[in-house]
Amino acid sequence: MRKAETSRLIQLAIITALSVVLGMVISIPTPTGFLTFLDAGIYFAAFYFGKKEGAIVGSLAGFLIDLLKGYPNWMFFSLIIHGGQGFLAGLPGRKRLIGLIGATSFMVIGYAVVGGCMYGWGSVFSSIPGNILQNMAGMATGYILKQAIERVRS
Repeated sequence: MRKAETSRLIQLAIITALSVVLGMVISIPTPTGFLTFLDAGIYFAAFYFGKKEGAIVGSLAGFLIDLLKGYPNWMFFSLIIHGGQGFLAGLPGRKRLIGLIGATSFMVIGYAVVGGCMYGWGSVFSSIPGNILQNMAGMATGYILKQAIERVRS
């Protein structure tokens, strides 16, 4: 493995770990699970590195936080949902706005469908506003962090 690849792998591991810590520290219980600040790390990785890295951080962080918080029934769903969210958020250039809308939709709809199957369709509507808020807060924070890192590096 080349030095640049190793460095990138270490950076993604650190962002994943920080995302999990954020998710553990800032966690709001809900009737069907919890809301976290996990999305900030996912969006930062997607904005700063790109779609592949956003998907990696999203998948791993989503999976690990469910494992650590005691929601093993959600682990594999979170791996797919947050991975897709990170991938879509990392779309470059003119596709960025479509990617952000897609990332938010993929996360909110994904959790709504899985939640509806697990807990009944009545629970779906109560989860949507919180998931949208979690997504928007993560998106804003991820963008601000990306801007700050770019200013420091230049």
